[in-house]
Amino acid sequence: MENPLKNLFSFKKKSTSVLGIDIGSSAIKVVQLRKKGERAVLETYGELALGPYAGVEIGQATNLQPNKVVEALTDLMAEKEVNLTTNSCGMAIPFSSSLMSIIEMPLVSFQQLSVMIPLEARKYIPVPISEVTLDWSIIPREEREEDEDEELDSKEKGVTKIKKTDVLLVAIHNETLVRYQEIIRKSGLQSSFFEIEIFSTMRAVLEEDKDPVMIFDMGAASTKLYIVERGIVKLSHTINRGSQDITSMISKSLSIPLAQAEILKRSVGIIPGGQTDIRDIVRLSLDYIFSEANQVVLSYQRKYNKTLSKIVMVGGGSALKGLGELAQDGFQTPVVPGNPFLKTEAPAFLEPILRETGPEFAVAVGVALRKLQELD
Repeated sequence: MENPLKNLFSFKKKSTSVLGIDIGSSAIKVVQLRKKGERAVLETYGELALGPYAGVEIGQATNLQPNKVVEALTDLMAEKEVNLTTNSCGMAIPFSSSLMSIIEMPLVSFQQLSVMIPLEARKYIPVPISEVTLDWSIIPREEREEDEDEELDSKEKGVTKIKKTDVLLVAIHNETLVRYQEIIRKSGLQSSFFEIEIFSTMRAVLEEDKDPVMIFDMGAASTKLYIVERGIVKLSHTINRGSQDITSMISKSLSIPLAQAEILKRSVGIIPGGQTDIRDIVRLSLDYIFSEANQVVLSYQRKYNKTLSKIVMVGGGSALKGLGELAQDGFQTPVVPGNPFLKTEAPAFLEPILRETGPEFAVAVGVALRKLQELD
């Protein structure tokens, strides 16, 4: 796409510029930010479809070998329209390449937990611990308010109760890390971290919300749902349907090639007053996704006795015209589009463009924002 930012900025201070890279199933997205005081300045951004590198149509999910990903990433970095000027980056890892769980542990010192958690993790990880890289964090005390009630109750009964805390446990297979390290090395990039995409998205589109929020992330192959409360992922779920399934259904229903169906989907969408047959076809796919999402919401509400404050839509699939209105009809909760560019500084006249493309770049912006923090 023609990047309207390409001639707007001077890149003299290259050391203050960083990249956020998101390698998705159907496209690579990259965002370049620069630090200006306490603000993140948007310098440029770009996207490249991966379909042609796998011999499939644009918009279709791929499973590329590292050398093909390197080829695509190198091509994107070389595009004059994108005009990247730094190789200092962070990179997102797909949620599907990780295992995440909340486990309950005794409330002991950090050093003691460091010894106990790898042992406890064996119960939750289906492969040998030696084959994964573990990370974990203690859920803030305010997230365990129910413990205070339990403690009072136990005192009344004259029972000594061991204090507990919740720990967010994350595991990534070592083979996955090696794969991404190879991509970074062969692309000539310098990455100081890899981050699971959900954390990048949270940083980009959420504020310090105290009430529960659901992130609705529609990609090409799947739709990922995360319910976040006070910065903690309390529940996650993956629906094995995404935007490519909508394209496929249009193609089959209208007997047209996938490429034509993709163009039709992007140009027409499901806006009111649009092409009726397209809206009806798209609704069939979306009804299934919304139905599963509602089951996830109900499961959360039953388990925690809390209701969502809003649903934030991100991912390339969420750019479908009219999706927000249809989603609002399908949920009993306010639905809003994610706009990570609100956390960056850019010319005001670009606001409509950035608002429209924002949901697709949530992960890349979130990674770049973390990378900027390293400059402090």
